[in-house]
Amino acid sequence: MKTLEQTVAQHRDEWAARSRAQQRLEIENNEAVARLYGLEDEVPSHVPLERVSLTNNSAFRWPNKTPEERDALFAESAIVDLASYAVGCMFGRYSLDEPGLILADQGATLQDYLAKVPSPAFMPDTDNVIPFVDDGWFEDDIVERFRQFLKVAFGAEHFEENLRFAEETLGVKTLRDYFITKSGKSKFYDDHIKRYKKRPIYWMFSSPKGSFNALIYLHRYTPATVSTVLNEYLREYENKLQKALERAEAAAAGGSSAKDQKEADRLRKVLAELRDYEHDVLYPLATRQIDIDLDDGVKVNYPKFYPAVKKIAGLEAADE
Repeated sequence: MKTLEQTVAQHRDEWAARSRAQQRLEIENNEAVARLYGLEDEVPSHVPLERVSLTNNSAFRWPNKTPEERDALFAESAIVDLASYAVGCMFGRYSLDEPGLILADQGATLQDYLAKVPSPAFMPDTDNVIPFVDDGWFEDDIVERFRQFLKVAFGAEHFEENLRFAEETLGVKTLRDYFITKSGKSKFYDDHIKRYKKRPIYWMFSSPKGSFNALIYLHRYTPATVSTVLNEYLREYENKLQKALERAEAAAAGGSSAKDQKEADRLRKVLAELRDYEHDVLYPLATRQIDIDLDDGVKVNYPKFYPAVKKIAGLEAADE
């Protein structure tokens, strides 16, 4: 099995060949038209590679970059695309075992997925909630799930090499820095919003300062989904942080390190944020058991969950 770096290089070379082939066709077409009208000496037939408008033609996408810079940008774009596809597999929208869309109807379930893919190499998330937090507090958090995806899709024997290549290509120290930072920012979710033109199919529940985040797949949403986010993830996270706070306070009381006191202070602030989010936002929303109709579109449905979900700047103004 090829490494991720080899796969990306092959993908790049294939697109370069397609782009050159399309360039030749466009030049031949121009030459044929020029001959037809007797304009061979008056109209140039050459088409620069930068004008061949294929999506993955590096010369077209980045016309002012050097070949080396284009290769690096192509690789970064490929890994960003891979992350998007991987999350789709995590939710059952896609599958490593079958082409095309798998779950894309309102109220789709894991059982619907298994009816189409009985023995998946990579099992989708069972409860349609994937936590995005700043450390490995959950076994099914986004980083752990992506690591599993890499092992299944590209082989466990190349895992460390593939992980390192993904991190270097994305320009992050660790994979978690791409998905979520301590300040609650997510390069992944920013890309998702852009990719779907402010009509995201994955929705990010997020506390005010981003200390807690959980992603759901819109097509698998049910009126009980918010309760799952609340009970199985937010409250569980609070419990884990409370225990961590108690350990930090005990260590600080022992006077072993100023770092322990700093960590205790940080955890108190995070817990205060999460408790307010639970009490004022998520619990009231969960009790409402909101029904949605996908035919109404994201523009109508997404604001029903404010302020529990991340604000999307320009959502109301964006075109359908």
